[in-house]
Amino acid sequence: METTRQNKIARLLQKELSEVFLSETRKMPGVMVSVSVVRVSPDLSVARAYLSIFPSDKAEEILKSIQASARQIRYEMAQRVRFQLRKMPELSFFIDDSLDYAERIDELLKSDSTKSTGPSEPSAS
Repeated sequence: METTRQNKIARLLQKELSEVFLSETRKMPGVMVSVSVVRVSPDLSVARAYLSIFPSDKAEEILKSIQASARQIRYEMAQRVRFQLRKMPELSFFIDDSLDYAERIDELLKSDSTKSTGPSEPSAS
């Protein structure tokens, strides 16, 4: 269970990371990166950011470039939150595929419902 302090820091990091990615993705038309959730470790030394990347076919490539520039992102974040946090947590980035997962479940449910309600037989009244 996360503490109130962990939640506050996670919200702060999510907000600031979103702004950093917004400014960076303006340079790349057709790409959108949003921060779904940030989880902070109990000792506040590590933050795991889950990113939702559009288009999803470029997600792995974009994630690799984000991971390669994690040190610069951490420095930028430290400059932004220097008055709220004493120490900037280490950042690690992951793809948040929960939307793709939910979409896949929805497709499976729709295909299952069309199979079960297939052609109806006329009732003898």
